[in-house]
Amino acid sequence: MTNDTASRHRPALFHRAWAIAVIACLTIVAAAAFAAVPGILVDPLHTEYGWSRASIGAAVSVNMTVYGLIAPFAAALMDRFGIRRIAVTALATVVVGAGLTTVMTDVWQLTLYWGLLIGAGTGSLSMTFAATVADNWFVERRGLVIGALTGSSAFGQLVFLPALAWIVDHQGWRPALVTLALTAGTMIVLIALLLRDHPADLGQRPYGATAFVKRPEADPGAARRTVRVLFGSVRDRRFWLLAGTFAVCGATTNGIMWTHFVPAAHDAGMAVTAAASLVSTIGVFALVGTVLSGWLTDRFDPRLLLVGYYAGRALSLAALPALLGPDAGAVIVSWVVLFGLLDVATVPPTILLCRRVFGADGAIVFGWVNAVHQVGAGAMAVFGGLTRDVTGGYGPVWLLAAALCAVAAVAVYGLTPTAARTGQAAKA
Repeated sequence: MTNDTASRHRPALFHRAWAIAVIACLTIVAAAAFAAVPGILVDPLHTEYGWSRASIGAAVSVNMTVYGLIAPFAAALMDRFGIRRIAVTALATVVVGAGLTTVMTDVWQLTLYWGLLIGAGTGSLSMTFAATVADNWFVERRGLVIGALTGSSAFGQLVFLPALAWIVDHQGWRPALVTLALTAGTMIVLIALLLRDHPADLGQRPYGATAFVKRPEADPGAARRTVRVLFGSVRDRRFWLLAGTFAVCGATTNGIMWTHFVPAAHDAGMAVTAAASLVSTIGVFALVGTVLSGWLTDRFDPRLLLVGYYAGRALSLAALPALLGPDAGAVIVSWVVLFGLLDVATVPPTILLCRRVFGADGAIVFGWVNAVHQVGAGAMAVFGGLTRDVTGGYGPVWLLAAALCAVAAVAVYGLTPTAARTGQAAKA
């Protein structure tokens, strides 16, 4: 064995994979911060420009839709061009979009800069980015890393939202966007210096691997496979059941909570910084709820878990109009904790059901299901703003969201475990 070969198999005291995971985590945190911003921009943009909340919501809707639609292709782009190049390009796109947003003069520019550019950039750094990093660098602890990276999205909102709300309150909305742009720019430098696509680039093994693993050849047909899987899955009613219920998930989390909770609480007399802190608290307990849901999904029928999650979300949303007021007291804090536990808890059982139904194509199918999730979120963002413009309040929005969750709880029960196992066997 040559010295070069021996060095490849010599265990390191500290495996580089953990440093890569930390850089990936920070990247997702920086990108996720942009998802929390629309809720604290609605009122300032409405006041400064006189734009309707519906038109602002439309720009947010484009952002969420583009985010969802680009995600299924992000893994193919990373496979073809490398994780580092795509991450740098995505964050550079985000920086450009944020910078242009600070000098916009018309609402169509908000749609272009925030909706298209930032949506494309942050969508490239979503769950597919987390899964690709974990698959390349880890054999052991892969599930733990995917869970941590997925949860870091909620953590990003937790870290930035209260500070951004304070900046908007005291300095204006433009300095808040400049802060985010500088954060994303800093991450570009760190990624360029420290992130690597595969352990083989450094002559190392993936964490937990017993042998050296060569870097896989780029698959030029990965994007075509992504589209092919979509055309095959849309002919299966179970795809639409999974996608439809996950669209409800998006509508009742990203679409309404991240976009309209802060302005709704402000309408009820609550300070913007207090409302933003409540949204951040949702992010804290969303991380806890996701980890707990993953543990439960390994032990119980994921279909029944989803029934419980959607039913619990329906009850909580129906109660919210009566709980919102000028004070962030114990009652609303308790509501925030409960909703946070349910917020992202739907992801692990939905991923598992996609795998059971569609077998080897389950991961790609989930990418498309997640795209529909973002379409649902975008539709609710527009509807929420339109309802506020027409009625002067958000009451009907919360009740519609509750009704949608109740329908989802009933619908997801129709995906029986037997059908799911049959689907898996057919694909195997």
